[in-house]
Amino acid sequence: MSESLNSGAHRTVLLRGGEVHSPADPFATAMVVERGHVAWVGSEGAADAFAPGVDEVVDLEGALVTPAFVDAHVHTTATGFALTGLDLSSAASLAGAAELIRAHAAARPADRILVGHGWDASRWPERRAPRRDELDELTGGRPLYLTRIDVHSAVVTTALLDLVPGVRDLDGFRDGEPLIGDAHHAVRAAAFAAVSPLQRTEAQRAARAHAASLGIGTLHECGGPQISSEDDFTGLLDLARAEDGPRVVGYWADLDLDRARALGALGAAGDLFADGSLGSHTACLHEPYADAAGRTGAAHLDAAAVAAHVVACTEAGLQAGFHAIGDAAVTAVTDGVRAAAEKLGLARIRAARHRVEHAEMLTPATIAAFAELGLTASVQPAFDALWGGDEGMYADRLGVERARTLNPYAALLRAGVPLAFGSDSPVTPLDPWGTVRAAAFHRTLDHRISVRAAFTAHTRGGWRAVGRDDAGVLVPGAPADYAVWRAGDLVVQAPDDRVARWSTDPRSGTPGLPDLSPGLPLPVCLRTVVHGRTVFVRPNE
Repeated sequence: MSESLNSGAHRTVLLRGGEVHSPADPFATAMVVERGHVAWVGSEGAADAFAPGVDEVVDLEGALVTPAFVDAHVHTTATGFALTGLDLSSAASLAGAAELIRAHAAARPADRILVGHGWDASRWPERRAPRRDELDELTGGRPLYLTRIDVHSAVVTTALLDLVPGVRDLDGFRDGEPLIGDAHHAVRAAAFAAVSPLQRTEAQRAARAHAASLGIGTLHECGGPQISSEDDFTGLLDLARAEDGPRVVGYWADLDLDRARALGALGAAGDLFADGSLGSHTACLHEPYADAAGRTGAAHLDAAAVAAHVVACTEAGLQAGFHAIGDAAVTAVTDGVRAAAEKLGLARIRAARHRVEHAEMLTPATIAAFAELGLTASVQPAFDALWGGDEGMYADRLGVERARTLNPYAALLRAGVPLAFGSDSPVTPLDPWGTVRAAAFHRTLDHRISVRAAFTAHTRGGWRAVGRDDAGVLVPGAPADYAVWRAGDLVVQAPDDRVARWSTDPRSGTPGLPDLSPGLPLPVCLRTVVHGRTVFVRPNE
């Protein structure tokens, strides 16, 4: 393949000699891209007619071409810090984490705040988080902000606590325990305020470059006043406009609609918290946690607050959206959106395509409400791969029976609920094919969906979630967002086969996708193109 990295959006390019995943032609082997859009897809023989009029011909050498992925829930700057800084997700023990912290502190300039992510005490033999005195010793007394893998709690050093007057009096501060709630939000704001603009931009560039290397063409940035900062959010949007790479769609989680609009957000949505997380015991439940007697989590928004926000957003032409994980939080959201529909009319609410992020603990009643109200379920299948199963963290928190109800993707699809897949990176890594595999091989058999449905949720579903029905698919007229892959045999999964049997019979007339059976290697991205402009080429390919 010879296309140059700086190929402009206005060039005409013919790709041929591969497999093009397109519903317009299930046997397509060639594609023409013109002025940033797909102009034609079809057979190798028919491609000869286009060759004289193109600026470049790309020999795919048998590679697979698919729509670029859309990651529908990302924290871009935090992802960049995890990529370039202190990432504890691989630590197998508290002792191992301590060594990583010590080495990171020693290698970083003394005038920079230390930011890290990814500890998960539930997977460590010590079964506890690092204590503040231990962190003080490991860092030499420097400010350190270190988030749990779910980003809903954190451990910090004394030096960072001292930057936040009154933090010890805030809700969520318990000396000797990880910070949650208001205390966590206050310390997080101080930590990100101490990050230099250069550090922030370096992290954002690293995250976008990594996403491009994985065939991701669009990121839905989920920012907000309790998550990052206005400068972080606008800086990322400005960077995405100024530099080639994955496009960024911004959501700002704020009840202040004027501020969300002024910041350039598509919606006052994303991580607008109705509750917290299961791992930190802050997801809001109808019944107590199995491993924390009497605790039912934290409710941050009730149905009345949800209704008021949805009404305001709908009337303002903005998307509303909420972070809701626990069953009580999801019920509050659906009750609130239904109340908004009673005021404005169901058709207006459905047309607005409001979103719910995570939506893990669903019931038949709330699934039916999602379908009725036209809510998009913006979900993360890697959560089940990481924490699901009868011996996983979900089972620890909820008990096995309740844990088995989580993330019911098959039931959502049967009900007609729109799905958009994402990672919540850095909570779980950017990994689109791994995400598709996680949905197709869900730990609970009844919740599995076909690879084709999962792939659609991670491509076209992300575009539909932002109100675009003409993208995320390689057909004439669609934006030329695509990725080229080195992949194994292309197969078609039987659509209702939960044990994932495969067919290679071309008579099906269905475009094939890589075999994602567990144990097989995932496809490798060779090239990523966004709006006709190449943003990634794998070296030596």
